Amino acid sequence: MHARRKDGDSGVTHVTINGDKCQGHGRCALIAPHLFDVDDDGLGLVQVDTVAGADLPDVEEAILSCPESAITLAG
Repeated sequence: MHARRKDGDSGVTHVTINGDKCQGHGRCALIAPHLFDVDDDGLGLVQVDTVAGADLPDVEEAILSCPESAITLAG
């Protein structure tokens, strides 16, 4: 998966975790601890909801590694 931008786009992408889908595997936090964390119940939390440039590969890896497909990019 690769994030794509339209010409003239600011390059800012919003990351979310669907709390109904997340089962607390924690892979996102292991892959990108500067972007994701886990709460007291072990469920994923987004630390920085807008990412750009250098952080996109880490977010994409977390998306692909999430067994519940709970992480999404929009923007």
